[in-house]
Amino acid sequence: MAGTERESEHFDSDDTENGEHQRSLFDDVEAIIEDGRTYLDAEIQYQKTRAAFVADRAKDAAIFAAIGGALALLALVALTVGLVIALAPHLTAWGAVALVTSVWAVLSAIFLRMAARRWNRLVSAFVEHKGNRE
Repeated sequence: MAGTERESEHFDSDDTENGEHQRSLFDDVEAIIEDGRTYLDAEIQYQKTRAAFVADRAKDAAIFAAIGGALALLALVALTVGLVIALAPHLTAWGAVALVTSVWAVLSAIFLRMAARRWNRLVSAFVEHKGNRE
């Protein structure tokens, strides 16, 4: 029986060691999962803060761009009126208006044509890219 008791003691001690080891492994896995959750929560909070910061700065930039655009428009109106007044003695009032309007129309057409070309290049790049994928 002494041999049986030794085997029983040996078997019980292995069970305890394995049980402790398994509990420790499970504890480690739970700790890793908890750390992952903590990291994920911190990352989400960081990204929310970052998005709020970007939105705030973008809002400020949009406001300043709108103010700048409005002031530039006023400057163009003032330039147009000034050109008409300056050219009126040389070309008559109607001639000055026609000349200034024509110059603005030509410049507008040039810039719109440039914008259209660039837009078409952009669209063609996507169409070619889409064609290559199929």
